[in-house]
Amino acid sequence: MFYHNPHWESLKHGIFTRRGGVSPAPFASLNLGGNVGDTPQSVRNNHERMYASLGVNDRRACTVWQVHGNDVVIAQGPVRGRRWLALADGLVTDMPDVPLSMRFADCVPLLFFDPVQGVIGMAHAGWRGTVAGVGAKVVETMRTAYGCRPRDIEAVIGPSIGPERYQVGEEVVEAVHAYYGRLDGLIRRDATDGSAFLDLWAANALDLQRAGLEQIDIAGICTATHTDEFFSHRAEHGRTGRFGAVMCL
Repeated sequence: MFYHNPHWESLKHGIFTRRGGVSPAPFASLNLGGNVGDTPQSVRNNHERMYASLGVNDRRACTVWQVHGNDVVIAQGPVRGRRWLALADGLVTDMPDVPLSMRFADCVPLLFFDPVQGVIGMAHAGWRGTVAGVGAKVVETMRTAYGCRPRDIEAVIGPSIGPERYQVGEEVVEAVHAYYGRLDGLIRRDATDGSAFLDLWAANALDLQRAGLEQIDIAGICTATHTDEFFSHRAEHGRTGRFGAVMCL
């Protein structure tokens, strides 16, 4: 039902597959997205199943309204009368019993853990968030808010659309070059027609390395290839659900 980092045994966490929920096709079955056309009751039931499988308190869960940017929110608990804290794409906390949660369907889940300071973070990185440095912004927030040292922060780059499937336009190529100052290892050109493919895994890893991280694990699972396990907006032509990621101290 979910993947986890075996080195984070002290941390309740998981990147969930699309399996084990109650939603009908095309959202089958563990859809966590509330704005994709699924019924609200199914989405609520799926959230309850997700949090229960990790043994975390869903009433304390914190999430954001994801907007493909680089804003990062410090989570201290849910906001009364609202299911999300802010319009943002990053979350960090040092508080126990405050689960962080986000939703994905090809964009990159970025998970962060500083076992020295006891701080966790999470980010949603599509191509726009990636070239806006949302991963590096989470690291900077952990450093300034909690005194984390980048060399102590461990990161996981979770399942997302892979470099063989993620064809992009020239505006994306230009944005990648503007942010990274290079295309080598980030953009691949098709030998037959010159079309461009972006490696989101390599791009986010480079961003985190430049931010000072030394411990970065890449899941290397392509959501567009493995639609039996994960929702894929690209491969399923937009008619699909969202899989979830949760972390909790």
